[in-house]
Amino acid sequence: MGIMTTMTITTRTKDAMWIAAGAVALLICILVILHLHGGQDPAVQLAFKARRVDLVERMQSDMASASEAEKSAVLAITDEDSRTFADQARANSAKVEQERRELGDLLTPGEAQGERESLAQFSSAFAEFRHVDDDLLALAVKNTNVKAYSLAFGPAAAALDEMNAALSRLVDANTNAPEAKTTMLLALAAETSALRVQTLLPPHIAEEDDKKMDELEARMAGEEAQIRKSLDGLAALPKFNQNPDLTNATARYAEFIKIKAQILALSRENTNVRSLSISLNQKRKIMRVCQAALSALQQAILAEPIAGVTYGVPVNPR
Repeated sequence: MGIMTTMTITTRTKDAMWIAAGAVALLICILVILHLHGGQDPAVQLAFKARRVDLVERMQSDMASASEAEKSAVLAITDEDSRTFADQARANSAKVEQERRELGDLLTPGEAQGERESLAQFSSAFAEFRHVDDDLLALAVKNTNVKAYSLAFGPAAAALDEMNAALSRLVDANTNAPEAKTTMLLALAAETSALRVQTLLPPHIAEEDDKKMDELEARMAGEEAQIRKSLDGLAALPKFNQNPDLTNATARYAEFIKIKAQILALSRENTNVRSLSISLNQKRKIMRVCQAALSALQQAILAEPIAGVTYGVPVNPR
């Protein structure tokens, strides 16, 4: 009888120890889960979710601001405005990067796998976004095409106007001279070719393809040869030896040639055309990839379940 009682007590003690061990293990599991999930309080989980959603929305907003500033930098017509907008674009991109890192710190390894994958996709696309922006903005702030247009429609046009005016005075002053017809034909040939050169400059400035630029320059060279031939023909006439109008016309044409060389050099750099092309093509494509990744990330966060929260559906519908 005593042995049986002792055995019963021993069995009960072992059972109690197993129950206690199980309770301890369960408690440890609960504590681990609470630690990893920041507690099971729905209010805490909702706040944590709202914080991550807010970060994604800020990233979306700052990316949009960066893109808008970049486009303004490309379209600005002064160096100062271009630099101002370029700085704004870089600042907004830096904010996105800071928010991206902050969000990454909130995603626990091993948990929220979908969110981490979406963030990784965005991170890769955003790195490309910033690389494209670096190239684009470096081009945009130079404004070489804008400067070329300014020269073409400003000093270059003024030099040719003065050349043509001088040749017109030369013709008008010699309408009754024996050389009148020759004078008029040579002057008209110079003026016509000068006008053709002038009309070829804007297409050259707007052109993106180097080969087509070569073709335009070849046409200009042909017209310039005609201008020089006409001016030399006028200078060969004894009546116009040291004529002030012809001297002025020749000087203004030489001035135009120097300005034209600057225009072509700026046009060849093509920074406005190239930056606009990058903005409309590469930048637009990578922007769509970034937006899609952020949208997927936001949906993944919103879809994360919270015990007791049904987003408008009753927990225990009757």
